[in-house]
Amino acid sequence: MANCLTLKKSNCKNCYKCIRHCPVKAIRFSGNQAHIIGNECILCGQCFVVCPQNAKEIVDETEKVKVLLQSGAPVIASLAPSFIANYDGVGVNSMRKALKKLGFYDVEETAVGATIVKNEYERMIKEDDRDIIISSCCHSINLLIQKHYPFALNYLADVMSPMQAHCQDIKNRYHNAKTVFIGPCVAKKDEAEHYKGIVDAVLTFEELTEWLKAENIELEKEKDNDVFSRARFFPTTGGILKTMELDNSEYTYLALDGVENCIDALKDIENGKIHKCFIEMSACVGSCIGGPVMEKYHRSSTVKDYISISQYAGAKDFEVSQPSCDKLRKNFEFIEKHSQLPSEFEINGILRQMGKFKPSQELNCGSCGYNTCREKAIAIYQGKAEISMCLPFLKDKAESFSDTIVKNTPNGLIVLNEQLEVQQINDAARKIMNIRSSSDVLGDQVIRILDPTVFMRVRDTGRGVRDERVYLAEYKRYVEQTVVYDRDSRLIIGIMRDVTDEEIQRERKENISRQTIEVADKVVDKQMRIVQEIASLLGETAAETKIALAKLKESITDE
Repeated sequence: MANCLTLKKSNCKNCYKCIRHCPVKAIRFSGNQAHIIGNECILCGQCFVVCPQNAKEIVDETEKVKVLLQSGAPVIASLAPSFIANYDGVGVNSMRKALKKLGFYDVEETAVGATIVKNEYERMIKEDDRDIIISSCCHSINLLIQKHYPFALNYLADVMSPMQAHCQDIKNRYHNAKTVFIGPCVAKKDEAEHYKGIVDAVLTFEELTEWLKAENIELEKEKDNDVFSRARFFPTTGGILKTMELDNSEYTYLALDGVENCIDALKDIENGKIHKCFIEMSACVGSCIGGPVMEKYHRSSTVKDYISISQYAGAKDFEVSQPSCDKLRKNFEFIEKHSQLPSEFEINGILRQMGKFKPSQELNCGSCGYNTCREKAIAIYQGKAEISMCLPFLKDKAESFSDTIVKNTPNGLIVLNEQLEVQQINDAARKIMNIRSSSDVLGDQVIRILDPTVFMRVRDTGRGVRDERVYLAEYKRYVEQTVVYDRDSRLIIGIMRDVTDEEIQRERKENISRQTIEVADKVVDKQMRIVQEIASLLGETAAETKIALAKLKESITDE
């Protein structure tokens, strides 16, 4: 399969929106990046349409077409009939003028090929003995059957698409001509690449618009009034049937759009519930006018676009030179997928890794992109998905981890909303405040259990409080409290560290120190008194000794 869709890796944000909208889950996630699985993708383009980061890109063939224009060969554009819905008020003659300015030799409507194809469908219904016929105009539907429902290959009309029938017709009429299809479809790029020699390049409407802008070419607002054809209904739901002569009463004629509806029909066919039926299948809701590269896709109005087509169409057919059925034959081969299915034991093992131990735990929420947890488990086995893609699993895991921390931390935690109502309280906080159960205070005003002043101040000023030591008189406890306000969640978080034992020890130490100082002071005082008494006694003794010695000296002198 041609690599028509590429991925800008840096833009992928793990939103899983692409896989939620992929009807065949042909997207693999690895390393937090989405990867398209080529042998399963049906190129419906839904991942391109829904990606909020524009991470999916369609390979641009503008330069390829410019090379064709420079080759010297006549390059003729096959313009999809949905162009009238994409370019308001612009007819094929205006498109021809603009494209000739780009260097195209001519422009024709793909509806010419649609007429050829619908003629072959009518012949098949009348002449071939077929039970079920599925239209093969939509390449995405062809890929769906080739890759995912190969049992239906026998029912798929082995006829060229209108794009191929028209481009083949052009090459039959113009010697050495090169053909370029212009339309709203991603899959046509793959079809042109796979069936070589018929369509030389494919441009989307978006690519054409950008090219015209770059060359400063404006499309003239001019409708054509000279040619009308009912084949222009082809890009609408039921448009193929609208062009056909439905005169074989043995057949039921049915038009389906959207891959999911087509899958349901294929399952009914597989189960033998449908017979003698011609089924027109389109991958896009609304058919081609709802194509992924319709420039107005995100703001499109299916009704308005249908009206545009209807007003431009007619009741007659284009005059065509109808080729023989052999010239329109197209072979559809089975395209094998490489993924294997796990056993029931392996599925259950993966489910257990996802935290799904019983069926009641399989939420089947679809947030990962898969419809059921079992589908997700199969995708994990096949290497398409990762266990971490399960958002409820991650949420439960994160909450469990968070709850474990909150429950086992020695610090008391209390969470309030902006109305100062208790939203959460842990065991440590309940112990500090002698609260029997969390349910006793959850939802109540914090004033029931704590002084709200600090919480109000932090809420109103936005300035937190850090390690403020306070005494909770009603609980006879000392705590160091930190209060912060989370503006994003609009929650006030209080953290209380019970420092009662520390405070008691500190007071005890202070008491001991104070008592020690008092004892020391008493000892010092007593010692000072003793010293003074000794000094006094020593002073009296010294005086008496001095007098005695003086008298002794005098008596010796007299002698």
